[in-house]
Amino acid sequence: MLTRPPATVARACSNRPLQLDVEKMARLLLAALIVCNFAPAAGALGCRHGMVASEHRLASEAGVAMLRQGGNAVDAAVATALTVCVVNPSSCGIGGGGFMVIRDGRTGSVQTLDYRETAPAAARPDLFVRNGAVVPEASRFGGLAVAVPGEVAGLTCALRRFGSLPLATVAAPAIAHAREGFPIEAHLARAIAQNVERIRKQPALAAILLRPDGAPLQVGDVLRQPDLAGTLERIAREGESAFYDGPIADAIVGSVTRSGGIIERADLRQYRPVWRRPIRGRFAGYDVYSMPPPSSGGGVLIETLQMLGADDLAALRQNSPTYLHLLAEAMQFGFADRAAYYGDPDFVPVPIAHLLAPARGVRLRQGISAVSTFSPSFYGNVQPSRDSGTSHLSVIDGNGNAVACTTSINTAFGSMVLAEGTGIILNNTMDDFSTQPGVPNVYGLIGNEANAIAPRKRPLSSMTPTIVTRGDDPVAVAGGSGGPFIISATLQVLLNTLTFEQDAATAVATPRIHHQWLPPVLATESGIDAATCLALGRRGHRVQGSPEIGAVQLVRRTADGLLDGAADPRKGGQAVGW
Repeated sequence: MLTRPPATVARACSNRPLQLDVEKMARLLLAALIVCNFAPAAGALGCRHGMVASEHRLASEAGVAMLRQGGNAVDAAVATALTVCVVNPSSCGIGGGGFMVIRDGRTGSVQTLDYRETAPAAARPDLFVRNGAVVPEASRFGGLAVAVPGEVAGLTCALRRFGSLPLATVAAPAIAHAREGFPIEAHLARAIAQNVERIRKQPALAAILLRPDGAPLQVGDVLRQPDLAGTLERIAREGESAFYDGPIADAIVGSVTRSGGIIERADLRQYRPVWRRPIRGRFAGYDVYSMPPPSSGGGVLIETLQMLGADDLAALRQNSPTYLHLLAEAMQFGFADRAAYYGDPDFVPVPIAHLLAPARGVRLRQGISAVSTFSPSFYGNVQPSRDSGTSHLSVIDGNGNAVACTTSINTAFGSMVLAEGTGIILNNTMDDFSTQPGVPNVYGLIGNEANAIAPRKRPLSSMTPTIVTRGDDPVAVAGGSGGPFIISATLQVLLNTLTFEQDAATAVATPRIHHQWLPPVLATESGIDAATCLALGRRGHRVQGSPEIGAVQLVRRTADGLLDGAADPRKGGQAVGW
């Protein structure tokens, strides 16, 4: 059951004398995490009380620790999100933002929370245009690339409305890992090595992520972030106002300004997360709930599922040429609509009801040929926007509460700007706007006017946090990271478990494809065999290999009520159950 915290708990959250020794609490909880007998759940069944799947084992353990203390799925999700912000700083952080889909196990109601970053008040459509041409570096690195962060406001908002534990409790694991340190795993080590030259140009960032001799930290090296621990402790004591007003806000504005950015104190003080109505679709007897705009992920996911709803996908065989061709064709229609219609609904009209009308899905399906793909103009005629440094977590608790949460600082290590003295790596989410219509971003996605830069506007995103229910039960919680790959990867993992009845570990590991309409390329992972690729080529697809197509975190409930979860092996992490 998800409820507002009792009045006594609410008072404790704002009463500083009751929570002065946050550091001591964090140390005690870290010790508890080390001795708890957690059950890894990637492909293993048997957990009934709850399960968390995330991109790092320590983050999943932090979430399950909240469940063990009597917390619910939202408590677990916030603890997991804060911890993954510490242990996976290349992908996410409190200098970023995200989306959350929440299901109340008692009422069955689903809510979505938008805490996506916003453009500063001083932003303008031609912010990154110089002499009539876009300067890509300006939107990706440095102060101009930084949008107003929403992570702290969003997580505290969700906890305040639906959580049952104090902020200091759910923040304790993140604080402990920031202060005590943790051994770096392969994903973070690879991200540091790939970006080492840029990191070296930022002394504050280099002091955290590099060895004293300037070499990148390696797998097994211990990463300690004492400044970030202090920042999280302050937020745990004082709440979100500590981030958006006061010394932390001063540090953010000062560092952004010195790096050429335009964020002001008023931008931080005026930031607010937004509760939005989820979008809902039906597929094979399931209800699918996902994130509405400014996410494009939920809309494209549900539109694609509705095109496939009347097909006997199981009879086509998983990953057969015919099945993958059908997926690719449906994806092209979805991504073409993404380019034409999607943006921040507070600024532009997004015709979701029209796009997701079941009859429209049937009509689009009738336009798909079984033997051929078509030129891009067949799927849409608008010049068709992005995110990569992203992380997802999925939670189901023993009472049927569920949370799908995706969080991001955009590309690896965001803008590469560290807010001095705080340990906060700031996002580069301004690059998710259309910096100039018709100009592709680093993913090859092309934007239009619906996603143009405007003051206080939220950029379009591919994040796709999704909850699937059947009757009164949540049967799957999923989402991923990887820019536009998020949509296609989440789609295929859900089909793997809902249609092909794969367990969680198999569903996330099965090879995937991706087609985003423009550029007109069908990407395939190495597990798609050569004969299948040749058959797709004969249908007219331009097939290209891709090393990894997204990373999805899945928790599912089996027919006998047990929980099964898995973290995607493409990025590491672990599902942990209780």
